[in-house]
Amino acid sequence: MIGISKLYCGTVEPSDALRYGRHSEKLPSHLLQFSEDKKPVVVWNITRRCNLKCVHCYAQARDIAFDNELTTEEGKALIDDLAQFGAPVLLLSGGEPMVRKDLPELAAYAVQKGMRAVISTNGTLITPEKARILKEIGLSYVGVSMDGMEEIHDKFRGVKGAFQAALEGIKNCQDVGIKVGLRFTINKFNMNEIPAIFDLLEARDIPRICFYHLVYAGRGSELVKDDLSHEETRKVVDLITDRTKDLHDRGIEKEVLTVDNHADGPYIYMRMQKEDPERAREVLELLKMNEGNNSGRGFGCVSWDGEVYADQFWRHHSFGNVRKRPFSEIWTDLSEPLMAKLKDKKQHVTGRCAECQWLNICAGNFRVRAEAVYDDIWAPDPACYLTDAEIGKK
Repeated sequence: MIGISKLYCGTVEPSDALRYGRHSEKLPSHLLQFSEDKKPVVVWNITRRCNLKCVHCYAQARDIAFDNELTTEEGKALIDDLAQFGAPVLLLSGGEPMVRKDLPELAAYAVQKGMRAVISTNGTLITPEKARILKEIGLSYVGVSMDGMEEIHDKFRGVKGAFQAALEGIKNCQDVGIKVGLRFTINKFNMNEIPAIFDLLEARDIPRICFYHLVYAGRGSELVKDDLSHEETRKVVDLITDRTKDLHDRGIEKEVLTVDNHADGPYIYMRMQKEDPERAREVLELLKMNEGNNSGRGFGCVSWDGEVYADQFWRHHSFGNVRKRPFSEIWTDLSEPLMAKLKDKKQHVTGRCAECQWLNICAGNFRVRAEAVYDDIWAPDPACYLTDAEIGKK
């Protein structure tokens, strides 16, 4: 994650992370990306079932019952292990997590064990009663996926009425005092919706939004041809930055982040060098603390069937199953060659990534995208939009 509001607008300073000691168990959630121990934030896809038909679904979810999902007790055993291991956050996702009836029980159990529990949802199933339950169990955050305004959103979600239902779910969360934010996956079909999304953020008093770059996985792999060009990506990142700055200058506090393309970090830094060199030095320190892509190190995924992945997109390479071995054991088993290499990807990337002056703050970006395009895990990430001159390539 690259915090545009944190870095560009100065809502977080290097000292903010330093004064907590930079250990994940001590850091507040908005500073976790700057932790030095990099205990993994874990996405648990608790179900593959979903009531929508999203075209870019990495889980390839369907509205049918699946018989291989972890049971409630297996889920609690997973949570026990994660809590003891020191994983600071458990993100419950899907499919659509709200279709699983024991979601409140599992989230409450994670909170009781000292973890921060959050959910990633399409928002359509959050009734006032369910919102009240989520508030009572101590859920930290609800992230609602939004792909644009009504016409575009409903087209992406594959179900008419999904947009209005999501807005209702957001309102229900707000009414009971749950922090709620938006998740927006950028592609050619919705890039022009970004200004309207910022307007929605302001009009609905939504405090947070994450703009996700497209990752070529699941049904999203069919959208490779619809990903933004490098020039389009630069324009979009500039637009997001400009709109974030506008909100900040007007005294409207919003947390704005970009996700899944760590080239955004150096790009923001280079922009700051021209506009505010003093702030640029602070931004560089924060980017060094962030350390770029953390798949397989500070970020991991457990699937509905217990398989452990480096992240939620890399589903064709499992490191083991929590039904057979605890997550903590799988995650620290460096006899697995890929797991060992992911702990320090910088030694293994090739091509322009290996020559890049920003390697220490990007860590080679997304390996799953490189593999999808070049059939080579260690090839350069094709979504890196920095020029040869910008990366210092000789």
